[in-house]
Order: sequence, then C-alpha cells, then structure tokens
Amino acid sequence: MAANKEFFNRRLHSLLGVIPVGIFLIQHLVVNHFATRGPEAFNNASHFMESLPFRYALETFIIFLPILFHAIYGLYIAFTAKNNVSNYGYFRNWMFLLQRVSGVVTLIFIAWHVWETRIQVFFGAEVNYEMMANIVDNPAMLAFYIVGILSTVFHFANGLWTFGVSWGLTVTPRSQRISTYVTLGIFVALAFVGVRAILAFA
Repeated sequence: MAANKEFFNRRLHSLLGVIPVGIFLIQHLVVNHFATRGPEAFNNASHFMESLPFRYALETFIIFLPILFHAIYGLYIAFTAKNNVSNYGYFRNWMFLLQRVSGVVTLIFIAWHVWETRIQVFFGAEVNYEMMANIVDNPAMLAFYIVGILSTVFHFANGLWTFGVSWGLTVTPRSQRISTYVTLGIFVALAFVGVRAILAFA
C-alpha cells in the first residue's frame, strides 16, 4: 500500500512539474522577456496577465498549490535520494544529483522572488518594470537572479527528461539519448530568454 502511494506521489510530482508548473514557467519567462522592448511593453504584458478573469483562483489552483506540492515532495525526494556520483560518475548520475541540487536552489529563488514581488502587492506595491529594475540594481541581487533563473530552467528541462522516462515515453536507450539533446536545447533556449530578460531590467 505504501509503495503504491509513493508511486502515485512520484507520478503526480513529475506531472505537476510539467503541467501546470512548467507551462507557467514558460509563460512567465515570455512575459518577462517583454522587458527587452522597454518598460511600456513589459508593463502592458504584466498588466494583461493581472487582468485575467478569475485571476486569484487561477493563481491558487494552477500555480501556487501545484508548486507547493511539487516543492514539498521534491524536498522529500532530494533528501532521501541515494546519490552515487562519487562511485559512478556517469552523465545521468550527475544529472540526477544536479536535479536535486537545482530543485533546492530553485525553491529558495522562487520563495524570495514571490516575497519581493507578489507579496509586496499586499503592502501597496505594484509589480512593474520599475520594481524589477530596482531589485536588480544591486549587483549581488542581479547575480542571485541569474543563478536562480539558470537553476530553474535547468530543473525544468532536466525534469522533462525524467518525466519522459517515468511516464514510459522514452524507454529505449536511443529515445533517451534523443531526449537528452532535446531537453538540453530547451534549457539553452529558456536560459537565453530568462537571462536576456533579467539583464533588460538592469
């Protein structure tokens, strides 16, 4: 019974990391990328997302609750996993370890980012270009955001590889090799979008 429950939780954890959390990540990066076109373009894109109908319900059930489950169960996986990189330095073993490390870094980054943006709304602040520009005006904070973005997109892209294996989509060595190249390409593309966006605020 316990094994079935863990199997279900791991499947749900994997699924939520792609849908809806992964989709939200891509959408968030795309909106942020409007900063490369200037303050007005970013503010218009940001305000459009904020004006969506049923916004708070969407944020709660499609973003925050899935992220919360993924984060909490992900921490359980990270701290109970048996990493064997020191004994077996294969590429996938390193990816397994980096997935766990990037998950912890990503959780810290997201929690801080939510505090600096979404939570501040309740104190009268407005999420706009000026807010983000003020945040990354500090070089240390800019470096923190770049590391956080890279960690987040790596965790998502490498998680896609794991998702394919755990859901039986890539079961052969050849399909897993192809998936490695595809997910690497996804990481590079999203990293470019994310880092270019944050540098636009700077």
